[in-house]
Amino acid sequence: MVAEAAGVHRSTAARALNPGTSHLISAEVAERVREVARQLGFRRDALAAGLRTGRSGLIGVVLPDIANPLFSPILGGIEAALADHGYSALVANTGDNPRRQLEVVEQLMARRVDGFVLATVQRHDTVVDACLCAGVPTVLVNRAEDTNRLSAVVTDDIGGMRLAVQHLLELGHRRIGHIAGPAHISTGFLRRRGFEEAMRSARLDVSAVVVASAYAREAGRAAAAELLRRSNVTGIAAANDLLALGAYEELRARKLICPDDVSIVGHNDVPLVDMVDPPLTTVRISHLEMGESAARILLRQMEGATVQPEVHVTNATLVVRASTAPARVVQSAIGKARH
Repeated sequence: MVAEAAGVHRSTAARALNPGTSHLISAEVAERVREVARQLGFRRDALAAGLRTGRSGLIGVVLPDIANPLFSPILGGIEAALADHGYSALVANTGDNPRRQLEVVEQLMARRVDGFVLATVQRHDTVVDACLCAGVPTVLVNRAEDTNRLSAVVTDDIGGMRLAVQHLLELGHRRIGHIAGPAHISTGFLRRRGFEEAMRSARLDVSAVVVASAYAREAGRAAAAELLRRSNVTGIAAANDLLALGAYEELRARKLICPDDVSIVGHNDVPLVDMVDPPLTTVRISHLEMGESAARILLRQMEGATVQPEVHVTNATLVVRASTAPARVVQSAIGKARH
């Protein structure tokens, strides 16, 4: 009906109405067909099309914490790249529970998603086992396994943390602590390694490290409390921005001032950390680029390209704001209070 009204062959109309194939015909013809379809009230039956092609047009994007502002721009990059090829993202928020993550991935498989982008993986991950066993194209983003069984797009975690420590060193800090991310996650493990390498290169003590229980503000505050109890630090390099914001809270509770008493560097440069008081110095990662790159690798896999697992590492840069300042001789931060 649409083809006849638009004066084109049925196959041309089908291509025009399919976001994944509309680029195969001229933009003028595609728009004419779509306009006729709108006038006739025609709506493409994606389910029926999926039965014919064996594809659903859906990609499962699995996130560990949708409230974490890190993942919004990554998701935006994924969705933008998928939309260019007629795919939509089906987003699942699973938390950090491996059993729940596996359940969600199996549910999405049952709904015949065409592929996965996983932002949830641990260094040794059972969900990856399931995806490989099912033969579903899958790419990792932001986090990776220790063994490169699947392609992954990550940032330079070691280099980024070295930038953070070097910045504090250049400001004269020598008593520097690290709030590390969970060690079973690649970002926590590698950023701690970057911290230790940078401190050893400067011939400084690497023992002022507290591992946070999660990438969350509350966990950051608890870790900062332990760090300040154990060590007389003048600078803190945190494994992500939420942990850094938790450290802000602990400093305020102790009537300490950032950066006068303790300088703080975050990691990720998530949205709005330039709006906190003081604006957070942090390591910027390429959120949008990471998402777009992960989606493009996945699309190549789904198109049948033989892609050997690769790890694409994006650059990290330091963004200096007001949460860091030159070190000065201060009283011990342990138990210090302002009146």
